[in-house]
Amino acid sequence: MHPAEAVKPEERAANPYHPEVAADPVPFYAALREHCPVAMLDGMEGTHVISRYEDVKFALRHPEIFSSGFAAVDIGQDRPLIPLQIDPPEHAKYRRLMDPQLGAKEIAHLEADTRKLVNEIIDGFVSRGSCDFHAEFSVPLPCTVFLQLSGLPLTGLEQYTTWKDNIIRPEVPFGDVEAAQEIRKATGREMYEFFDAVIDDRLANPGDDVISRFVHGVVEDRAMSREEILDICYLFILGGLDTVTSTLDCSISYLAQRPEHRQALVDRPDLVPHAVEELLRLHTPVMQVVRVVKQEHEMHGVKMKPGDHVMVMIGAADTDAAEFSDPHEFVPEREANRHLAFGGGPHRCLGSHLARFELKIALEEFHKRIPQYAVAEGAQLDYSPGIREIRELPLVFEPAGINA
Repeated sequence: MHPAEAVKPEERAANPYHPEVAADPVPFYAALREHCPVAMLDGMEGTHVISRYEDVKFALRHPEIFSSGFAAVDIGQDRPLIPLQIDPPEHAKYRRLMDPQLGAKEIAHLEADTRKLVNEIIDGFVSRGSCDFHAEFSVPLPCTVFLQLSGLPLTGLEQYTTWKDNIIRPEVPFGDVEAAQEIRKATGREMYEFFDAVIDDRLANPGDDVISRFVHGVVEDRAMSREEILDICYLFILGGLDTVTSTLDCSISYLAQRPEHRQALVDRPDLVPHAVEELLRLHTPVMQVVRVVKQEHEMHGVKMKPGDHVMVMIGAADTDAAEFSDPHEFVPEREANRHLAFGGGPHRCLGSHLARFELKIALEEFHKRIPQYAVAEGAQLDYSPGIREIRELPLVFEPAGINA
């Protein structure tokens, strides 16, 4: 690795958490891939940034080199989050319990109820001719589905979303790491206390919800400890309440500003599953993940030593022309779409089947009811960094009757 004083300006990367980068990451991604495929994060010595598709895929598939263990990310937790911060071979035993709970077959029976829920949500604003898509659709839809799966009361939705926002995007001045961590730690304590009570309830009153299955699940012929269940729940609520919201925000914002693509989905609903994959690729909601180097590794002539951090730029990989032809174009019928929006390797996203299921139904039903829409004139869209959620997404459209 270059000594800090020897790193050239062109070998430094701007901070991807800067709001300007979050608003339009494409130039940032392109500059990284072209000029410095392994960059040093500006202001954070010892943190490398990798951006090319093959390099990102390699890092995701080799946790023996690039670990996602406890040292990678501190988001207020007391212990490693399960299964995210448990590397193989220990990782596999938890996935064997958890994967089937969110598999395609397990969630297929939710389709009718989910379509009904989508239409009930749309009923709340369709006659108005306007909505804040973020607050009125992209938050309540995936959150309600997730809470029903988890057996958690819908009345707690505001509290749960406050927790996940405090963890993922705490309201602090840009760059105030200490203040952000104070918020995360305080929020983490509240979450642990809440789930402690949930575990007690599920032990006494087991149900068929996903958390009950975790509480009463068996890992390698033994019941999990309370700490293990808490560490699963901590991560589970963050993943379940955030990334589908972010994907819906980015997708609808993009389609609202490109009527020809939106109309293609209205005219051909059969394109929607392919469009979901293309929107995940083109607007990868999780811009990057962080790994810690476990063993010395060299990439593009840059030596990484144990203990270094690596920012793995998934969004940059998903717009790499070396893997995707016309990478910045929306091509729903793309012949091969091996995007990494759900990660890759052993830590591939646990909730990918549920996310695809929700996104497909949301786009199908929304475009049936509201085929033409646009971002309200003069609106300034504020994207959060890291995971690209839009704070407010005002849409306008022709008013329609309820259940039209």
